[in-house]
Amino acid sequence: MERQAMNALLRWKEQPRRLPLILCGARQVGKTWLMKEFGRRHFPHTAYINFDRNERMKALFSGELSIPRLLRGLSLECGMPIDPEQTLILFDEIQEVPEAIQALKYFAEDETHSFYILAAGSLLGIALHAGLSFPVGKVETLPLYPLSFPEFLRAMGEDGLLSLLESRDWSMISAFRERFAEWLKTYYFTGGMPAADAAYQARRDFSEVRRIQKQLLSDYEQDFSKHVPTVLIPRIRMVWNGIPAQLAKENKKFIYSVLRKGARAREFETAIQWLEDCGLCCRVPRVTRGGFPLKSYEDFGAFKLFLCDVGLLSAMADLDEKTLLEGNTIFTEFKGALTEQYVCQQLLSTLHLTPYYWSAESSSGEIDFLIQQGQGIVPLEVKAAENLRAKSLKSFTASNHLPFGVRLSLSDYRQQDTLINLPLYAVSVLSSVIEDRRTQEHS
Repeated sequence: MERQAMNALLRWKEQPRRLPLILCGARQVGKTWLMKEFGRRHFPHTAYINFDRNERMKALFSGELSIPRLLRGLSLECGMPIDPEQTLILFDEIQEVPEAIQALKYFAEDETHSFYILAAGSLLGIALHAGLSFPVGKVETLPLYPLSFPEFLRAMGEDGLLSLLESRDWSMISAFRERFAEWLKTYYFTGGMPAADAAYQARRDFSEVRRIQKQLLSDYEQDFSKHVPTVLIPRIRMVWNGIPAQLAKENKKFIYSVLRKGARAREFETAIQWLEDCGLCCRVPRVTRGGFPLKSYEDFGAFKLFLCDVGLLSAMADLDEKTLLEGNTIFTEFKGALTEQYVCQQLLSTLHLTPYYWSAESSSGEIDFLIQQGQGIVPLEVKAAENLRAKSLKSFTASNHLPFGVRLSLSDYRQQDTLINLPLYAVSVLSSVIEDRRTQEHS
């Protein structure tokens, strides 16, 4: 499977004085595969060290953290000499040896070599809450998400459809809208977890996909029990299992009382932060207006919580595969919760944008997402069905003096005054569409 993050790794490799790079993300999103594949393609030698239950590495990093000593120990561990100019050094499950995270700064500060060091840890965020001194300014981080919809298309052998999307030839794209919609429906069910997508690619078996997703969900819950203080486990489970219900309601924000009657924010804030640090969910903050920069208008008391993957959301909600055969009903399940989850996921993984949302204080008005691109703010309205009404979007665009807004729906691409309708399956080219519109306005 081709991953977009491979390009980011190549850019990192070409830096003359690179820092150690940490891949962050949930369990089973493909961090280990990506590191090894990167080494296989672009380095003469790869030294792979797994820190999980590795007493030798615990002993190594508990001693003197001099570079010659560490290199000697790492060479013995992986059974090969390490040439800093030719070898990619991979540290997997690095959170199991917190001293190794701290030691990354010594590799960064070494004046004789610029090491190629990649580290990954599925529970790295948790380790950072255990009194660990993180080497701020001495490492880079790269988030890795489940496969995006474009990555999914490529994995399914649909390079032609993906190239068509990237061309932005809207008349041709419209001609193939049914094929795009079918693949999008499939993606809502399979999501982007590599194991689930590999199973579907191999056998086109939805029941096997669902079995894998359920096992992943079970594994995550096992992590709750193994890595979290006992007092926190029930709250994490309540938040985690409550996300589908939260997204299905007409809430304008995450409602704590949905988890438990009388619940308060302070009781669950640590649990939510834990899930975020693990990469299992994403917090989308509310803003009070569409001003620049969006961060300065953030309402710290209101947010929405999304999962890391649309397929896991459909698995948690026990969506039956028969839903895929019933027209486009999958797009409206849970009042469009799957569709909002999908859009949020693409904004993060493909476009590398930080999503916000807006809701009115005293009315039903709401903008599903707001993004900041360059010096501009763009409101996004998400319509699960082919619904072309956009009263809130038009009103918000006008009242915040924004040049245009984008409506994401199953309808074809079109521009209507201050609105752009973009098909849901084309979210990956949103940034290019925005730049095209800005170019038109300035010409």
